[in-house]
Amino acid sequence: MTPEPHAAMVLAAGLGQRMRPLTAHTAKTLLTLGGRALLDHALDRLADVGVTTVVVNGFWQANRIAAHLAGRAQPPRTIFRREATLLDTGGGVRAALDLLGPDPFYVINGDSFWLNGPRPALARLADGFDPGVDGVLLVHRSFQVNSDIGLGDFVVDQQGRLRRRREREIAPYIYAGVQLIAPQLLADMPDGPFSMNLAWDRAIAAGRLRAVVHEGLWVHLSTPADLAESETILNARLTGDSR
Repeated sequence: MTPEPHAAMVLAAGLGQRMRPLTAHTAKTLLTLGGRALLDHALDRLADVGVTTVVVNGFWQANRIAAHLAGRAQPPRTIFRREATLLDTGGGVRAALDLLGPDPFYVINGDSFWLNGPRPALARLADGFDPGVDGVLLVHRSFQVNSDIGLGDFVVDQQGRLRRRREREIAPYIYAGVQLIAPQLLADMPDGPFSMNLAWDRAIAAGRLRAVVHEGLWVHLSTPADLAESETILNARLTGDSR
């Protein structure tokens, strides 16, 4: 049975160091693309698929994130969770499990930006989720990314099963910063800071992690140059100017 997630978490606690100087006085997730904060783009996508409650964590420039959320009038409802210390991607989600409920929920990196293909990417993650998995990741084709992404992240088969890139291997897919997970993905994970990669590796070994390949536009936002190029790409996409 396809889940209908009503909760999500947006990870917004990162320092955004590679995006300096743009993040010297603001959080990376508050940078704008297409005239709108990255955080608002993520919240809008979540509202579009029926998510009603979103937990947003913050550390660097947390007051600015809290103020931005307080000024947002449209759905979904947001709960701001200030981190006293950086908990990393996995630790941040684990610390918020009491707010996210017992059912599968979305987790979105605060700097993720995408345009949907024929069917919304978040809905496609739900389509790919079944009782035999603990999580479904959105991945994007590495060759379609203009910025530096190294050698890629994953190899994915036709059934959506994935494995890590081997040493010196070029992987055809990169993680797109969007996932749908069950709370049990983080069961037995330690308190405090840890990377979501630890939970993923355990789920991959157990055959309980899947991937869905994104069908629309996705941009990698790591540096100011990435953001500027993405603005150009987005403008060309929206105006039809392919120059």
